Amino acid sequence: MGEKLMDMSCAAFADALAAKQSVPGGGGAAAYVGALAVALCSMTGNFTSGKKAYAAHEEDIQRMLERGDQIRVRLLELVEEDAAAFQPLAEAYAIPADDPTRADVLEACTKQAIEPPLEMMRLIVQAIELLEEMAVKGSRLLVSDVGCGAACAAAALRAAALNVFVNTSALADRAYAGQVEAQADVLLDFVPRALVVADTVTANIRNRKE
Repeated sequence: MGEKLMDMSCAAFADALAAKQSVPGGGGAAAYVGALAVALCSMTGNFTSGKKAYAAHEEDIQRMLERGDQIRVRLLELVEEDAAAFQPLAEAYAIPADDPTRADVLEACTKQAIEPPLEMMRLIVQAIELLEEMAVKGSRLLVSDVGCGAACAAAALRAAALNVFVNTSALADRAYAGQVEAQADVLLDFVPRALVVADTVTANIRNRKE
């Protein structure tokens, strides 16, 4: 693909995702959804900033906005990096089965392909922490957007984990695979935390008195 994935329109990216081609795939989708999750956190922060009612939280809002921007930019970069990491792996699977180098090349390429989704998970966890804080300190007028961001973050974290596990399951180096999977399992503990934010926002909205 000549055009950068993140230079595509939303519609073109969705078309590329649906097409009969290897990339973008689940990893790129996970990173993109994670970027949208933290973008919703940032939108809430931008609407909150400068409001007298939330002046006590202004310093925290600015900190969250700065970190949110960094996470969003990096996740969008990982859409590209995930696609780039998959290409050598796809080529390695095409090596003839009787080639003596095949197993080593596959192992190396598989380990390389694990890195982007594992980094996605780390960043999405940070996004969830920001959403938890924004749910408390952000404008009440934007609370549904925080809830949407949390729901997206939970989905993105699980999706990124799937892209880690599909690669670790193929590794011959089971010790390395176990270490990576242990890291991913710790990060997956943040899925319930994200869902608590989404569920709390939903309950508050539905129980709101006129």
